[in-house]
Amino acid sequence: MRDDFFTYQAQTTPHPLAMEISHAKGSYVYDTTGKAHLDFVAGVSACSLGHCHPKVVKAVQEQVEQYMHVMVYGEYIQKPAVEYAKLLASHLPYPLETTYLVNSGTEAIEGALKLARRVTGRSQIISAHHAYHGNTMGSLSIMGYEPRKSVFRPLIPDVSFITFNIQEDLLKITNKTAAVILETIQGAAGFLQPLNGYLNKVRQRCNETGTLLILDEIQPGFGRTGKLFAFENYNCIPDILVIGKGMAGGLPVGAFVASKEMMATLQDQPKLGHITTFGGNPVIAAACLATLKEITDTKLISDTLKKEAIFRRLLKHKHIKAINGKGLMLAIILENEEITNHVVLTCAKKGLILFWLLFEPKAVRISPPLTISEEEIEKGCNLILDVLNDYI
Repeated sequence: MRDDFFTYQAQTTPHPLAMEISHAKGSYVYDTTGKAHLDFVAGVSACSLGHCHPKVVKAVQEQVEQYMHVMVYGEYIQKPAVEYAKLLASHLPYPLETTYLVNSGTEAIEGALKLARRVTGRSQIISAHHAYHGNTMGSLSIMGYEPRKSVFRPLIPDVSFITFNIQEDLLKITNKTAAVILETIQGAAGFLQPLNGYLNKVRQRCNETGTLLILDEIQPGFGRTGKLFAFENYNCIPDILVIGKGMAGGLPVGAFVASKEMMATLQDQPKLGHITTFGGNPVIAAACLATLKEITDTKLISDTLKKEAIFRRLLKHKHIKAINGKGLMLAIILENEEITNHVVLTCAKKGLILFWLLFEPKAVRISPPLTISEEEIEKGCNLILDVLNDYI
């Protein structure tokens, strides 16, 4: 299997971790030797309810037995997608009421950018330095990290950049700007939160210039930060909300949400302004519905902040310089890249799954399932401390 993996499956790095998976359950991933690996990453924030949550599995199984794919998006009335969009709207502030379901976060970003240009009739998009919004050509164009995009140029034109949390840069937003797109919490940059009312200042400047505000909640959404969506922590409502990752309990999905009036512009002139074959797939939508119900009907969201406090209390060490982020979207900032690599790779050997962040080489990602227990948190933190203690 290992030889076939390297021969037939395209690779994304020269040295993938290459753990051969047997099965996964709850907070653990099991390899083919039977070894259990405590998961502090949750498929990069995607498995919000842990692995194979019984309610998600049941919803998928029941839907598979009824029907799977029957028609391209938006033509047929399919109960799982309709019920999900309605329930999601009930948990969102006005005017975020209409959802377009797609296949991934990066596709949702593409849809949001198209919608902003269609609604405003403007072309300029403003993003942030060190922003990460995906890897398709449009998403790559608004990535604020040149080393990862230069070899793929030319990219889409009329994209400018500001620095996250720098108020003076907001003057770059003008009446020629279609949209400002920001991660509510910058992910790849190191899980950086907005400071000093920054998002409200962006919102105000967008209002002044007739610019749309797009917030990317692909990673912090669905309870990870102690609110259903991270923007609720900062009292800033976007014009377009982009979601993905944790919304289907580990299945591939994304969506962008806006007012009904705005979303209607994709219906005509031209028709099929955005189209997807598998977006809104009923099996995926059933998983989304089960996931959202479980997150909102339980104490998982409020417990997220209690679990954050345990991480912050336990993870104290001379090599740990800071812990960024909020809730269960945390990044340990170590002294240098060498220690970060040591911690991630050594913990992997010892049965704890950690991972890196794209643009901050000193960061260790901690984004476990929301369902992780306090005992599992303590177990993983103690292992991290042991590995740090052994570092010479």
